[in-house]
Amino acid sequence: MTAEEGKAEAMSAAPPQEGEAAAVDVTPGRDGGVLKIIKKEGTGTESPMIGDKVTVHYSGWLLDGTKFDSSRDRKDKFSFDFGKGEVIKAWDITVGTMKLGELCQITCKPEYAYGSAGSPPKIPPNATLIFEIELFEFKGKDLTDDEDGGIIRRIRKKGEGYSKPNEGAMVEIEVEGRHGDRLFDKRELRFEVGEGENYDLPPGVDKALQKMDKLEESVVYLKPSYGFGSAGKPKFQIPPDAELQYEIKLKSFEKAKESWEMNTNEKLEQGSIAKEKGTQYFKEGKYKRAASQYKKIVSWLEHETGLSDAEEAKAESLRLAAHLNLAMCHLKLKEYSQALENCNKALELDSSNEKGLFRRGEAELAVNDYELARADFQKVLQLYPSNKAAKAQLIICQQKIREQHEREKKMYANMFQRLAGKEAKVEADAVCREETEMKDDKQNGVEEKADDVEA
Repeated sequence: MTAEEGKAEAMSAAPPQEGEAAAVDVTPGRDGGVLKIIKKEGTGTESPMIGDKVTVHYSGWLLDGTKFDSSRDRKDKFSFDFGKGEVIKAWDITVGTMKLGELCQITCKPEYAYGSAGSPPKIPPNATLIFEIELFEFKGKDLTDDEDGGIIRRIRKKGEGYSKPNEGAMVEIEVEGRHGDRLFDKRELRFEVGEGENYDLPPGVDKALQKMDKLEESVVYLKPSYGFGSAGKPKFQIPPDAELQYEIKLKSFEKAKESWEMNTNEKLEQGSIAKEKGTQYFKEGKYKRAASQYKKIVSWLEHETGLSDAEEAKAESLRLAAHLNLAMCHLKLKEYSQALENCNKALELDSSNEKGLFRRGEAELAVNDYELARADFQKVLQLYPSNKAAKAQLIICQQKIREQHEREKKMYANMFQRLAGKEAKVEADAVCREETEMKDDKQNGVEEKADDVEA
């Protein structure tokens, strides 16, 4: 045993001060490598889980009392992802035992700190270190694309490997759903990622699964928009706009083939299947789920080359249908710029396509581009004179254009009135100034004459 280790052991063996807890070995193997003393108790029952973003204040000392670092001295709290190896091993062990607001002191042996290398120039090799750590905050990882806090994942148990389920992967899971303190769902399921709604799972669970490792156990917190939304789920007695909590264990999964792993025939076959699934979702009013199926077709076939004439014809037919149906989904979701984008791509494939022109007109009308909308509806009627819907939309466009012209006339009339009023005011002011100057000149003449008399 080195002198430093003997000193550390003596310090840890010393009785705690009055009101201070005894040192506890918090290492998994209870080898004495990290000894912890709680100096201020925290609150609540939860501790950080793997992947949580934690925020702390800390100070660190060598055994001789030399302070080598302190976030408090810098007046800048320190944040890191817990359990990811971003800090020394002693910290990942200790912080996982802490409660919110807790303040503790740890003594950690070199193998749980900076080891035989140290961290020059402040920390020498084989140094036993003392830290004081205060835990201010911990929160799970936001899994949403927009980081809106709608899906928060906390890892209770790490999984294995680096591969994760993708859209269409076959997964086996254990799941428990809670609303408040009530357990409303507990099942073992096998299904394709992206099809969770068919098994009464909210979209947030599908999303979370694509971020999980095999055998991972996580707690997932869902805001209403990623849960059962404004409709709730009567089957589970879930009210509208409810926040939910799911515990998920990913037992196993088999990834769906990526685009680059499929040959042309597989892509065409899967494209037809995706089209059918998308159409079914659309009929059920599940427009986002439908759109995800149509997007698969585009991603698989958009850049496919070296096709035979028959394959090219089928691929183009699927892509055209996908863009037209995506446009319709985006119209339903009021995502007009995306609807326009897909209409344009459909019309690149077929410039006279009736649905492409009509849906582009609808999107343009929705964003008040009345002239463009009118042109598209007119073209529909030129090519397809019997299209009654286009006739009705054309009438609406013409009415909107007339209303717009009337508004512009009134606006310009008011503008001219204001300009005329300003000009009249300028002229009146000029006349007033001239009259004032004339009065001043006359008065000056009188004063001059008065001066003459007095002289």
